[in-house]
Formats: sequence, C-alpha cells, structure tokens
Amino acid sequence: MKHILIASLLAVASPAFGQGMPAPEGAEVYFIGLEDGATVSSPLTVRFGLSGMGVAPAGTDAEHTGHHHLLVDRAPLGEGPDGEEELLYPLPADDNHRHFGAGQTEVTLDLQPGEHTLQLVLGDMNHVPHTPPVTSDRITVTVE
Repeated sequence: MKHILIASLLAVASPAFGQGMPAPEGAEVYFIGLEDGATVSSPLTVRFGLSGMGVAPAGTDAEHTGHHHLLVDRAPLGEGPDGEEELLYPLPADDNHRHFGAGQTEVTLDLQPGEHTLQLVLGDMNHVPHTPPVTSDRITVTVE
C-alpha cells in the first residue's frame, strides 16, 4: 500500500518536474563581453544575454520565458555524474549552480586566481532546463 501511495504522488508531481517547459527554436543564452580563454581579474562582473525568449522571475508561468542559472567549475549541463538526469529536474543551488530567480541579468563573482569554467543555463519557472535546453557554450576564463 505504501508503494502505491508513493507511486501515485510521483505521478501527480511529474508534470512539474521531469521535463522543462518548451523552448522556441533558435532561443539562445550567451555571455556579453566575456570570451572563452579571457584573462580577467576578480571580482568579475558577468553579464547574461538572451535572444528568442524573455526573462521572468522563477515561479512565473509565462510561455517562452525563464530565468538565468550560472554553472561554475563543473561539467557542461547534461554531462558528468548526473548526465541526462539533470535535464529533467530543478537545478541545485550551491557554489557550482548559481540561481538568478529574481530575473537578474548579471552578477559580480569573487573568483580565486586560476582557471574557471562558466556556462549559462536558462531555467523554467521551476528551475528545470527548458526542452530543448537553452545553454551557452561552456567557457574558460583565467583569473589573475
């Protein structure tokens, strides 16, 4: 009986988590004024660009909108230990997964000297990557 109840609850919850909201063809997220291989100083201001969609705070149920997430020093979205599973669930919130659920379009990061990787990911109202995922290229910057 307990297993049936859990399965029922998961079935009800799966529309919210398990697949991101649809993204229109050609939607793009990108870094503004920051190139792969750049040498930078810390603190570093990172600006987020978006085309083909709009920015809306987390929790906003509006077609073709989302909010930014910045992946720092981790495998590209969909790769690494969690692989494709992470495309189906809300992105975690930690030092490697920065959330901008209020609709922010830039951040100032304090990064230690050395190489760092950055990737932007647009999340839907529930922090789930869109379908298909709207991601930037993963870039590497060197902090002096």
